[in-house]
Amino acid sequence: MKIGLKTGIGRGLFIAGLFAFFLTCAAKEASAQSQMAEAAPKRVAIHAGRLLDVRTGSYATNVFIVVEGDRVASVGPSAPPGVPVIDLSGQTVLPGLTDCHAHILGNLKDESPSASLRISSPMGALWGVHNLQIWLDHGFTSLRDAGESDLAYGQLALRDAIRQGLVRGPRIVSAGNFVSLTGGHGDADVLSPDQALARRPNIANSIDEVSDAVRHDMKYGADWIKLMATGGVMDPYSDYRFEELSEAQMARAVEVAHRGGKHVMAHAEGTEGIKAAVRAGVDSIEHGTMLDEEGATLMEQRGTWLVPTLYAFQRGAETGTSLGADPIMAEKDKAILSGQQPAFERALHHHLKIAYGTDGDPDYSSKEFGSLVHGGLSPLGAIQAATVNAADLLGRSHDTGTIESGKFADIVAVSGDPLQDITVMEHVAFVMKGGEVIKNETLAAK
Repeated sequence: MKIGLKTGIGRGLFIAGLFAFFLTCAAKEASAQSQMAEAAPKRVAIHAGRLLDVRTGSYATNVFIVVEGDRVASVGPSAPPGVPVIDLSGQTVLPGLTDCHAHILGNLKDESPSASLRISSPMGALWGVHNLQIWLDHGFTSLRDAGESDLAYGQLALRDAIRQGLVRGPRIVSAGNFVSLTGGHGDADVLSPDQALARRPNIANSIDEVSDAVRHDMKYGADWIKLMATGGVMDPYSDYRFEELSEAQMARAVEVAHRGGKHVMAHAEGTEGIKAAVRAGVDSIEHGTMLDEEGATLMEQRGTWLVPTLYAFQRGAETGTSLGADPIMAEKDKAILSGQQPAFERALHHHLKIAYGTDGDPDYSSKEFGSLVHGGLSPLGAIQAATVNAADLLGRSHDTGTIESGKFADIVAVSGDPLQDITVMEHVAFVMKGGEVIKNETLAAK
């Protein structure tokens, strides 16, 4: 009896142990499968009522864009079984937009000359986080920061924080500080001589000092170098008509930057400064507001990009001094505006490569579409400026600019036909960046 009891107990314990072993194995297997499922890229399909091919201007209807993780997996006539579908069947779908001339730090509604001196670098970056959400909300999933006065390079910190997933915002490539002259556009010291600031590292009054300024930006991680080829509007002392950095200085900047694998943009409004910057080899001209025939021919021959920022000047003429701009600045804006349309017509006549840029408050970031079309660009051309052209300028064509398999799932949608009415681009209803839905107003409408 005792032997049988012990045997029975032993068998019971053995069976219980075996059962526990199998349960443990099953639990481990389930856990492993769960972890694999979590690690596997999430899949979702977007049902596009109309998908715009931004290269050709043609529409495909009832298209399914399958997104896996942060990339487009396929574009076709149906969605795989079991994959959740985002219904954009009533929308026009196109690639995420890119703003190629943005300034992201600080309160962009404060246009006073001393604005950057009345805000700390940390607070400027916090404003930057706020501003970036507005760009995203308008469908801009990428942007190029065109330089900041912040000595701590807050724009580069935000760029890196977005890449690391610490902050939500558009993908950023960025210039550092503005390479400028003493008293030039980009010299942040607007104080009286007896209250002057210490000289900043972006000030370069000789060719060798340009090398130092460029290397300083590159040392701290700038993707682009921003040169001030001419004076500008948004300061109280420079003259936009005249060249500031010399052609030799800009050529040195291009040499140093290109040797280090960086690109160069030039703020250039006045005629001679534009031509000097192009001859120096810059990659893009920003504004080009007084572009003449010789300058347009040079840009066409050399393949230099133009980022015209038309609406920024137009809005500046409307707001005047109401946002804190100095009266001198407001007068300059009114004066330069007369040259804008003839210059843009020359750019179109010479088939210059045009990319979208705003140079202002992100609340108005979509207004440039209408200004480009009003200036003579076709609606498709305006959309291309913010998609495929912008990706080309920024060297991101392999990842952005079109909706294709393997590229980032940066996708926006609007109601209506932007090729017939470009103003529909001012009301983006859906935004996805890298597979993450940022905005979907189509749900509220149903």
